[in-house]
Amino acid sequence: MFPLTEENKHVAQLLFSTGTCPRCIFRFCGVDFHAPYKHSYEELLNDIQKFLKAEKDELILEVPNPPLKKIRLQELEDGIDNLSQNGESKISVIEDGSIASPNSNLNVNVCNVCLGILQEFCEKEFIKKVCQKVEASGFEFTNLVFSVSFPPQLSVREHAAWLLVKQEMGKQSLSLGRNDIVQLKEAYKWITYPLFSEELGVPIDGKSLFEVSVVFAHPETVGDCHFLGKIFPDCFKPAKNKQSVFTRMAVMKALNKIKEEDFRKQFPCPPNSPKAVCTVLEIECAHGAVFVAGRYNKYSRNLPQTPWIIDGERKLESSVEELISDHLLTVFKAESFNFSSSGREDVDVRTLGNGRPFAIELVNPHRVHFTSQEIKELQQKINKSSNKIQVRDLQLVSREAIGHMKEGEEEKTKTYSALIWTNKVIQKKDIEFLNDIKDLKIEQKTPLRVLHRRPLALRTRVIHSMETHYVDEHHFRLYLKTQAGTYIKEFVHGDFGRTRPNIGSLMNVTADILELDVESVDVDWPPALDD
Repeated sequence: MFPLTEENKHVAQLLFSTGTCPRCIFRFCGVDFHAPYKHSYEELLNDIQKFLKAEKDELILEVPNPPLKKIRLQELEDGIDNLSQNGESKISVIEDGSIASPNSNLNVNVCNVCLGILQEFCEKEFIKKVCQKVEASGFEFTNLVFSVSFPPQLSVREHAAWLLVKQEMGKQSLSLGRNDIVQLKEAYKWITYPLFSEELGVPIDGKSLFEVSVVFAHPETVGDCHFLGKIFPDCFKPAKNKQSVFTRMAVMKALNKIKEEDFRKQFPCPPNSPKAVCTVLEIECAHGAVFVAGRYNKYSRNLPQTPWIIDGERKLESSVEELISDHLLTVFKAESFNFSSSGREDVDVRTLGNGRPFAIELVNPHRVHFTSQEIKELQQKINKSSNKIQVRDLQLVSREAIGHMKEGEEEKTKTYSALIWTNKVIQKKDIEFLNDIKDLKIEQKTPLRVLHRRPLALRTRVIHSMETHYVDEHHFRLYLKTQAGTYIKEFVHGDFGRTRPNIGSLMNVTADILELDVESVDVDWPPALDD
């Protein structure tokens, strides 16, 4: 059913005569239901021609004397001519009475408002080209988000067309607000979403992590926005990630400021008809990040958690991060990754017990669907690849779930075992008093060894409990449960008095730490899995 009625005829005639496409005419006539937009462009063109031709026929029938027919038609044409800019984009009547564009071929006329967006870029042929690119991208997906980026000058042209229609409707005591016009992007989605969904065999879902984006440009009319930049320079400020100051948001901001009479002086109403349609700058496919979590054990005293690079020079050949992430990158076919964990251990510290929780963000993965068995096999592959680390509880998690790893990190406790040396000879009775100390508060300045990468600060930490095991006259093993974030090495040797009290000051000896192991990280995440 054709959506326009008698009351729309004047606006439709006005817009069509100045070079506006049928779908944009629907938008300006407030057609806000989807079905009419979905017809092929050829059908819509025929329908609007018939609709407007019917009006001409009615006018002709009113004339009783046939010889005056040409005069009557000429009067109608003259009225339309007066509405066009400099006589351009005029509608014409050919011998059979049908309506034709200035170029006598309506199929190639480019809309002066949407610049072809609602013409050939809504047709199945274009949709198929986009879908071919999507299918060739190699991404795994079960739904998708489709997004489009239109040239900012479309907003200027739409504003010009709105002022034109608004002025004419005002002559009939009618009004047309900006919000009464169906947005171009909305109309485009109404038409293309079902076509994309049908062609790819998956639903369009606004929450999908897989996005297909199409960026349009129109070099011929790129200067349409420039007058706004001269009038409102404050609206167009350079941004680091933008190639042009004329963004859609900046243009809209300026259009909201400009007075109607000032706009009309600077830009033609109606806008001129372009020679060419928009071009497609790019068709991009991207998948939102997926997250893998687990716990790792580190058994080497010569392995950093992350790549150890100083002044551009790599110090050690591998790291915990790489031994895990390299496998994930390959299997998920991701572009890159971001590694995070619940704290970190020094290069010479082992992590034992149930391990340290970690999470890896895989950026733009092409493969995202895995069974629990496949993840289990991936964990086994990681564990077989190196004797320096082991991974457990490997699983896919949500972005939100990673917050559990960081929540209350300062309040969590960690358990360590340290092999300690003393300069003085000690007996078992000399260390037993440490077993009775509970919730000892210590103050730690940022250690000298990390001061080059962390700000100087004074932190209060708590040593919840200690347990000693005598080894020999100069050595004992100390088991500690501490507040997360405590610098254990500095608690032992004192860091030149920067940590007080410390084991050396408590025992009145010079103490140093020979070995340190993380026995447990008391963060109940991610959930433990059955082996």
